[in-house]
Amino acid sequence: MRPADQAAVRRSNLALVLRHLRDAGSRSRAGIAADTGLNKGTVSSLVSELVERGLVREGERERAGAVGRPGTIVELDGRGVGGIGVEINVDYLTALVLDLTGTVLFEQRVALDVQALPVAKVLDAGAELTARALRECRRLGVMPAGVTVGVPGLVDVAGVVAVAPNLHWTDVPVVHGITERLTRRLGPPSFPIRTANDANLGALGEYAMGSVAGTADLVYLTGEIGVGGGVISGGRLLGGTAGFAGEIGHIQLDPAGQLCGCGRRGCWETLVGLAGMLRLAASPADPVHDPSLDLEQRLDLIRRRAERKDRRTLDALARVGTGLGVGAAVLVNVFNPRVVLLGGYFAQLGPYLLGPMLTELEARVVAPGIGGCRVELSWLGFSAAARGGAHVALQAVFDDPALVPVRAERDSG
Repeated sequence: MRPADQAAVRRSNLALVLRHLRDAGSRSRAGIAADTGLNKGTVSSLVSELVERGLVREGERERAGAVGRPGTIVELDGRGVGGIGVEINVDYLTALVLDLTGTVLFEQRVALDVQALPVAKVLDAGAELTARALRECRRLGVMPAGVTVGVPGLVDVAGVVAVAPNLHWTDVPVVHGITERLTRRLGPPSFPIRTANDANLGALGEYAMGSVAGTADLVYLTGEIGVGGGVISGGRLLGGTAGFAGEIGHIQLDPAGQLCGCGRRGCWETLVGLAGMLRLAASPADPVHDPSLDLEQRLDLIRRRAERKDRRTLDALARVGTGLGVGAAVLVNVFNPRVVLLGGYFAQLGPYLLGPMLTELEARVVAPGIGGCRVELSWLGFSAAARGGAHVALQAVFDDPALVPVRAERDSG
């Protein structure tokens, strides 16, 4: 083999070992060799290099009872590498940093009335929140692997938001805008910056680390001002030809219904999105409509009213639950998922939505027993998209661990 070929094979094997430790958990060198099919000498060399790069560490020796001489357990480390996920949504911004083990190193959400601000102001706020996350990485000695920005809209491969109806954005170069603003604050970034649809990132976050992690056939629904969705099929996110798949909030259910932010009438999100739910549950002057309040505070008000059996609140939630079932039945009939997972505000108010939703699913799904599908509530809540973004940023390291310099090089740099 030529040296270049050998280098490529080694990088591929480094990635194989690192991903195996992520997916299968701690192993001895002998266990890694048996699981991956690599020989023991190669595994030993690869593990040594991953240790030098700070991506794995050696722990305790195997317990007595193992066949042969006890080996040292190797486990994922990666505390020195972080992925950053940022979400821009209608009334808040979020930034979150994960290390390779999935530990949250930084998380902050700020209320922001994005619809009322010029795009430049929103990108300024997004860059500043990202800069805070990067400063925390620097304080902790964490190398940023990348930044992924989630936006509720159609995002092309060049990092331009083609259209985001609920933000009133068209052709916004998010990657360029964030990169330029970060450069002014911290200097040119040495890591990639990407953008993607927030619901697709949420689906990836749930698949990687949520309550139903690893579910190969999953429909993720998130309730924000609109409704977003991501579909995992056979363990892969369905992105579509141009990456525009997942705009399920604009399935038209009532052609004579409410006007949607996309310009059409009766889209699913006009029935069950946060704006629609709040319109049903409270008068316009009610504080639950105040975008300067943190979203979870506003939802707490709704939940407390529901607990007090407030009739208007309960009726509103019942109507939303019914609408959820009507739209979700279309998706269950098309994709036959194992789980429909409710995120965003759907998860926060889930106990009041599940009953009417399940009634509609049972009535509308053609397959018996809802096709073996169950409905679950997300544990990740409003952090799912940012977690998914951080996960995407870290995937580059799992694909090529050599992107992370050895510790001596990092210390000298």
